[in-house]
Amino acid sequence: MLYQTTKDHESLRQAIREFAENEIKPIAFALDQNNEFPDEIVKKIGENNWMGLPYSKKDGGAGLDVISYAIAVEELSRVDGGVGVILSAHTSLGAYPVEAYGTKEQKEKYLVPMAKGEKIGAFGLTETEAGSDASGTQTTAILEGDHYILNGSKIFITNAPKADIYIVFAVTTPDIGTHGISAFIVEKGWEGFTFSDPYDKLGIRSSTTAELHFNNVKVPKENLLGQEGQGFRIAMQTLDGGRIGIAAQALGIAQGAYEAALKYARERIQFGRPIAQQQSIAFKISDMATQLRAARFLVYSAAEMKHNELRYSVEAAMAKQYASDVCMKIVDDALQIHGGSGYMKGMDVERFYRDAKITTIYEGTNEIQRLVISANLIGRMPKSKKSAGGVAAKKAEPITGVRKREMIQTDTAQEAVDILVENLKKDGFDFTVGIDLNTPIVDSDRVVSVGKGIGSEDNMELAKQLAHAAGASIGASRPVAESMYLLPLERYIGMSGQKFKGNLYIALGISGAVQHLKGIKDAGTIVAINNNPGSAIFKNCDYGIVGDLNEIMPLLIEAFGTEEKKPAPPMKRIRKAKPRKLAPAYGVYVCTGCGYEYDPELGDPEGEIDPGLTFENLPDNWECPECQTVKADFIEEKYPADRQ
Repeated sequence: MLYQTTKDHESLRQAIREFAENEIKPIAFALDQNNEFPDEIVKKIGENNWMGLPYSKKDGGAGLDVISYAIAVEELSRVDGGVGVILSAHTSLGAYPVEAYGTKEQKEKYLVPMAKGEKIGAFGLTETEAGSDASGTQTTAILEGDHYILNGSKIFITNAPKADIYIVFAVTTPDIGTHGISAFIVEKGWEGFTFSDPYDKLGIRSSTTAELHFNNVKVPKENLLGQEGQGFRIAMQTLDGGRIGIAAQALGIAQGAYEAALKYARERIQFGRPIAQQQSIAFKISDMATQLRAARFLVYSAAEMKHNELRYSVEAAMAKQYASDVCMKIVDDALQIHGGSGYMKGMDVERFYRDAKITTIYEGTNEIQRLVISANLIGRMPKSKKSAGGVAAKKAEPITGVRKREMIQTDTAQEAVDILVENLKKDGFDFTVGIDLNTPIVDSDRVVSVGKGIGSEDNMELAKQLAHAAGASIGASRPVAESMYLLPLERYIGMSGQKFKGNLYIALGISGAVQHLKGIKDAGTIVAINNNPGSAIFKNCDYGIVGDLNEIMPLLIEAFGTEEKKPAPPMKRIRKAKPRKLAPAYGVYVCTGCGYEYDPELGDPEGEIDPGLTFENLPDNWECPECQTVKADFIEEKYPADRQ
């Protein structure tokens, strides 16, 4: 069989290649250097009817096949990998779930403008504790009347904050694992829906990536996508198709690097002849071309299978894994062929080198792709209710470890401040002593740290007064130091900044980005003050107050004391207080079929029932993990035997 693309495919390729060469290539270096989203380019892509290539004309699309879409991503990525992933995330992650699961009304309202390129789509699944393992989702959606109330955060979201429409996954039924996750269509601009600053990334810098924050966002019931509990299925099916897009992106980046290397090798003269005639270089070029051809067939094959509605999960995983792996090899060889010139900013191959790495990570790391492939080839290993050590599986701890997580809820801000200060004094903190405001973070016993929630430079003086009152030095989140310039960069605390390992950390207006939390995970006590109750910082703190900083900071200053502080003694670690464990209080239920006893402290990991869920709250369709006896046939043991 002779496999080749059609004339229509190649005509489309030519049109997009000319567009990329004429419109994107002249500004690709500037987009990369400035970390700039190409608004006008994306608008033109939409005007060319390329934002909805695989969707029907009645839904606003071009009515073409999935190979056409893959070619589009490939050709844009051949010039700029960032522009390629903008299209990929929009088409395969933002629009596809609505096309596959949306109602007629949802398609008319959301899919049509996305397919026409009038609005940009994005996909919100990843969280701090839910990356490769989506079952760790902690964002919640609680139905109240005609709306779901959405709270939580998402990280690493491609096209945020530029996108207009977001597919967001949240837990609607707690404690039943992936069966309790649902999908929602959420619009930018809704009250309580905010974004972090875009990330400053290694590569694909023309693509914007940011965090999503939901603070009591009201989502209309009609914006539930599919049915309650279908979210995990929707996410996994969407990611299958998304992997074709990332494979096409990797293919395009590799193609661009290969062409640049071939051109350079023909022109660069060493020892009296082009280096392309050196066998070591010629063999690299031949390997690159072979790998490209193999990757292209894998990508187009998976795209063709998806278009023809065949099972394609394994093929998509193979395409994504192989294309991104060989992309890394090809860009590395391409840069090597360029020698020192390839290492310089402004060279396309240097940008390709940085753009390539992410293709092995997002849409499921290549380790996850190999799991998908191997599980389909050899079957899945049986799940175990206990680990090898015989201990039941536990929920992942917060990034900062076990914390008291005591939210102080009172009628007034003054009462909340009084309770906080009283608790801190009971924990052993003496606020008559202090350190210099500019003490290095690594040497500080206490730090008062400010985030974007501080608002403006006008409030920094108040924050510094609070630091003095608390006997602390002053610190900051990354945006405050790097983007707002309110404090020097050496005051920035986070995974890539300074690490705080002292006794008391007071976070003012800090939402709790992953990289920041990893910089304070060794803090003795963490206090969080923020006006967003859904902020991740509250899941990682010992004491939390939801409120207005401008109201709370003056009260804290007065409570800590404004007097001159005595010099603090050498830092001595205060023992971290741990949350109290409550004695279990639950009924014991036994299976009438085999005698299995359900234990809420263990849950049922095999059935995706998390520890902590009582028998009464198990789903009605839950079955005994040992003999599949239905829940209704369990009986309550009135006088349970003594446990070992």
